[in-house]
Amino acid sequence: MSNLKPVCENWFVTRQVNPGLYCINEVHYWEWNRANLWLIKGQTQDLLIDTGLGVASLRQHIAMLTDKPLLAIASHVHFDHAGGIHEFDQIAIHAAEANALRSGDNDAALCDPESGLVLDEHFAELPYPGFTATQYKLQGAEPTQILQEGDVLDLGDRAFEVLHLPGHSPGCIALYDSQHQELFSGDVIYDGDLLDQLPGSHIPSYIQTYERLQQLPVETIYPGHYHTFGQERYQQLMADYLDTKRQPGCPVNSMQNDSLSFVKPGVND
Repeated sequence: MSNLKPVCENWFVTRQVNPGLYCINEVHYWEWNRANLWLIKGQTQDLLIDTGLGVASLRQHIAMLTDKPLLAIASHVHFDHAGGIHEFDQIAIHAAEANALRSGDNDAALCDPESGLVLDEHFAELPYPGFTATQYKLQGAEPTQILQEGDVLDLGDRAFEVLHLPGHSPGCIALYDSQHQELFSGDVIYDGDLLDQLPGSHIPSYIQTYERLQQLPVETIYPGHYHTFGQERYQQLMADYLDTKRQPGCPVNSMQNDSLSFVKPGVND
């Protein structure tokens, strides 16, 4: 009986970053894989970037914070980012991972039992009585909007451009506000160990993504994991990654000639 975990009172914790921005976390879930869920309040529309595991109702949690049409976006289909997106009426994901979300593809979402990435020990407290990690799966959802490189999401008082930035996964995106030079980066870049050898990851694509982002004017990065950081750290993280992956003998050298589906920069054209 001593090994039984308590059921949490509140699965989510929300902090206000500024008057138009909230960060939501699943604080009883494993810190290493705990995603930042970003709620951006707009004049005519609100955006929710990523939805967490889906083991508790995020829609109910944010109900008091949203009073406009809400678009829930999955930065990519991995379970820690797209697990709760089925709750929402208007949902969007990049075209490269739309079918995986639509079908509830546990392999693409990295939550199939064989992956070993969803374990009971990752939950300090339970989201509801009787929860076990073995029952976890991605619930399929039909996207109402398919995102492509260069799409603009207009909130009335600010706009975000969709950047398709593969490497971590085929359909990874970031949202870029050129006016404020802010990047909501999902798992494209964050201040922690970057994962580029997962199923669906592609190191040459990651290299091209970072070579692109090095030219993008960015002052503040709101990442999919860990803490917010600024331009200096942003450039350092990318330079360190590129230096490591370009070293002689790195496996990436043998893959440089792979055919890549990558859209060249166009945000400042």
